[in-house]
Amino acid sequence: MTQINKVQKQQMNPAYFFGYGSLVNRDTHVFGGASAATLKGWRRVWRHTMLRPVAYLTVVPDPDSEIDGLIAQVPDQDWAALDERERAYDRVGAAHQIAHPLSFDPEIAVYTIPEGKHGHPTDVYPVLLSYVDVVVVGYLREYGEAGVARFFQTTDGWDAPIIDDRSAPIYPRHQNLSVDETIFVDETLKAYDIKIITRSASAAASALWPDA
Repeated sequence: MTQINKVQKQQMNPAYFFGYGSLVNRDTHVFGGASAATLKGWRRVWRHTMLRPVAYLTVVPDPDSEIDGLIAQVPDQDWAALDERERAYDRVGAAHQIAHPLSFDPEIAVYTIPEGKHGHPTDVYPVLLSYVDVVVVGYLREYGEAGVARFFQTTDGWDAPIIDDRSAPIYPRHQNLSVDETIFVDETLKAYDIKIITRSASAAASALWPDA
């Protein structure tokens, strides 16, 4: 295949990736062609990796699970740049597991932290409430309250310590929630009996990022 044909093929069938966490909140990125999609055979779980100071969401294989998310185009078809952005994760082909509204069949990948490379969240590697805010509001906007319920039900590890850093958000792509959105997140966490650790945001930032 000539270089011109390769470029034409990329233009006709651009590469996509599936987002299942903060990327569902469109305010956190400028990725083009984002569309609602569903991934089968995977389940979300809270995990930490030594490559990051706090815990994030990943997905693990689960043949009985199905999760909502967004697919978006890989900027400039540059997988290497996206791999660097998601460097705590491995990229896995998943086009055959994804239902989407596109009229063509693009290459689609999902990013996952494989077994052996991650551990359970702890007080040392906690979840940030500013990150939870972004994810929950993303699902609320895309899928409504029913979609938020599915998000919680298809995510494991809610016993993880969650630090309240709202007054000085640590998550780099944090968003300012409306009053109604903040109330919704708080009430939802309470409904699922998820505990929030109240700690000085400055102390939390200092502990997680010593140079903060």
